[in-house]
Amino acid sequence: MPVPMPELMALLTGFWWPFCRFAATFAAAPILGDVLIPVRSRILVCAILAVVALPSGLAMPQTDPLSLAGVALALEQVVIGLIFGMLFYFVHGALLLAGFMVSSQMGLSMAVMNDPGNGTSSDVITQFFFLFSALMFFALNGHLVVTNVVYHSFTFWPIGGGLPTDSLGRLAGCVAWMLSAALLLSIPVIFSTFVVQLGFGLLNRVAPTLNLFSLGFPLVTLFGLAALATVFHTLPDHYVRLTGQILDMLAIRLAGAPHG
Repeated sequence: MPVPMPELMALLTGFWWPFCRFAATFAAAPILGDVLIPVRSRILVCAILAVVALPSGLAMPQTDPLSLAGVALALEQVVIGLIFGMLFYFVHGALLLAGFMVSSQMGLSMAVMNDPGNGTSSDVITQFFFLFSALMFFALNGHLVVTNVVYHSFTFWPIGGGLPTDSLGRLAGCVAWMLSAALLLSIPVIFSTFVVQLGFGLLNRVAPTLNLFSLGFPLVTLFGLAALATVFHTLPDHYVRLTGQILDMLAIRLAGAPHG
């Protein structure tokens, strides 16, 4: 039995707009958008979420998805999804940036590991922070939190309700938030290694005949590892706090968004 074209287009419209928002969010979200996750699997999950998680009472705009207005509306959903995904990625990026700063200060930036999965190289400290962030993301059910945020966004930022231009400025401001969070996480290691290096510099000026710099690198690394152990002891609490700040920010923005 052939399906009438108007009903088919209505089904396609009800599926296409949520799919664009889910796909953009998952592409920018941490871990979920990693290159190790197959694109086909990600598309399949987004398609299922677009069908299952769509609010039943959501009013869809009567726009042809193949028209110019439909393409613009699809791009609007992509931008909104990228905003959600990048906000969650900033927590992940803060930990990666902190790992890079710590490894550079400890002199371990030359200890590089090659990742055969995505063809990139990173130092061991940054890779350790990456693994910790991935474990914390799934331990806190981050994939469910991201899905829940996108699900509720259809109520507060309905499809066809316009692009939240003020949120783009907020997104740019989150870059500074990520840099400050990374600096706060790495301050204990940076300060301890700086004090050790400063002490060796003063001793070298007082007694130039002593070859103190031959002992400088292992001692700086030792003090850095000791400070890093204290940082890892409190890192789960910092991750939860940073994630809570992102969720509070999203709650404020969604509550202040125009309802459809």
